[in-house]
Amino acid sequence: MDQLIDLGGMPHELDAGAGGRARIGLIVLATDQTIEHEWRQIFHGLDGVAFYQSRIWNDVRITPETLSQMEGRLADSAAVIMPGLPLAALAFGCTSATMVIGEEGVFAKLREARPEPKPTPPITAAFAAFRAFGARRLAVLTPYRADVNARVRTFIEGRGYEIPAFGTFDEEDDLRAARISTRSIRDAAIELGRDPRVEAVFVACTSLRVAEIAAEIEQVVGKPVTSSNHAMAWHVLRLAGIADRLPQWGRLFSI
Repeated sequence: MDQLIDLGGMPHELDAGAGGRARIGLIVLATDQTIEHEWRQIFHGLDGVAFYQSRIWNDVRITPETLSQMEGRLADSAAVIMPGLPLAALAFGCTSATMVIGEEGVFAKLREARPEPKPTPPITAAFAAFRAFGARRLAVLTPYRADVNARVRTFIEGRGYEIPAFGTFDEEDDLRAARISTRSIRDAAIELGRDPRVEAVFVACTSLRVAEIAAEIEQVVGKPVTSSNHAMAWHVLRLAGIADRLPQWGRLFSI
């Protein structure tokens, strides 16, 4: 038997780590099947940029009541993302809950646990995207039922935007919403986006798979397209000071 050679403490050096350029935090719904998948695709190849996620408990039923219940859980979910290491930005992955709780309510809960990163939920990121597009008249597509859609419309219009075209898949179950096919999403987004009154298309809900088809929809309708996950990935990068252009993901990532 060969004798074990114990060299003791080995010399080593420290570098900036996987997130040397930017560490980004992400709070994902317990039921979400999509956001991590899309963000891994988008972040692939961005050297020195890493995102780290936690999960937040949510009801599978998407109603104003179940969405509001997440407010009290946000701080705990934020606190467990890389404690002891600074984050450049922190995202909360629920569009409809942010509209029910309110942006400032979400910001307050995130800052309660992590005061240093710049916070953004999907609708905040979407508003930043609309400003970048220079778009005021929107086509909006959601998977939600009627009472949640009413909140979405009121929230967006309350910020001074017009919604000439609105469509929904009318799904209450988040597990089903995540399985709506990209073909269905593409066809619906194109139908809404072709409305001549529309300047941009927004697909709301982190469960809907849009990132991989955004550029394709843009080519068909000739207008910019974004979604909850798509806009939020772009926004956290820009908030973190990462200005890399990724045109394969659509017009937004060239801004």
